[in-house]
Amino acid sequence: HGHKIEVGTLDSGILTVDGQKVIAGFPGSYSGAGFAVRYDGEGEVPDVVPEGNEKRVVHMDLPLGVKVTVFQWSNYMDVQIEMAKQPGQDGVCGNFNGNQGDDTTQSIMARVGARVRVNECLLSGHALIEWTPQMNQMMQVECSATTRAAGQAKCTQYLGANGNVVNSCTFDYCFGMNVRARKHAKTYA
Repeated sequence: HGHKIEVGTLDSGILTVDGQKVIAGFPGSYSGAGFAVRYDGEGEVPDVVPEGNEKRVVHMDLPLGVKVTVFQWSNYMDVQIEMAKQPGQDGVCGNFNGNQGDDTTQSIMARVGARVRVNECLLSGHALIEWTPQMNQMMQVECSATTRAAGQAKCTQYLGANGNVVNSCTFDYCFGMNVRARKHAKTYA
């Protein structure tokens, strides 16, 4: 179908179709060949509305019955994807084989890699790689040396990098199944 819908955080202001801003205000909607985008405040929040944020939701109805819902917050997003299983499907949400045991962060990294490689990324801009002293301290205290070493080796192998890119990846390897890990790291002083 060849279209690119890009949604960013509220702070980024990104909501485009094929690089063009197509929804002028809030709420609003846009339809293209085989897809529809709706921007409003409707939808069940997957977690909680962050303090100081207003609920802004992008609903996408895409080909093959795929539905994507993006909850935009000031500096991050929550994304929900509903779709039928596809042949060879795998990624951070698992592989949909009914075995939750192989959907751990470590298992997924072993199958598909640690991060999306720069030359494979479909998004504009660059990901912010966060690495703080608190994250480092949490990793030293709460992630076993064996797991840290395995994560560092895999992240170095997959990413071909070093420094904070590998440190951040190793943190995800250790705590990827804990959606509150980065918030918990802030409790380390």
